[in-house]
Amino acid sequence: MQCSHQINVLVMDDTNYSKYKRGQSATVYGGFYTHFPANIAPPHSGNWNIVLALPPGHRANINYSINIIG
Repeated sequence: MQCSHQINVLVMDDTNYSKYKRGQSATVYGGFYTHFPANIAPPHSGNWNIVLALPPGHRANINYSINIIG
C-alpha cells in the first residue's frame, strides 16, 4: 500500500469490521504507518476489509493505492 499521509491502515475480517463500525473493541492487523509501502499480511485467507483512518481530529485529502497479492 502507498499513501500520501501518515495514516492508520487497519485490516480486519467481517466480524471485527462490524465491531469497529459500532465503536466496539475489534481485532485488527496493521496499525499507524508513517512510511510506505506498508505491507500487511492477514493471518489466513478469506475476505478482508481495509480501513484507512486518520488520527482523531485530523483531516486530509488522501491519495492512496492498494495492491492485493494473493
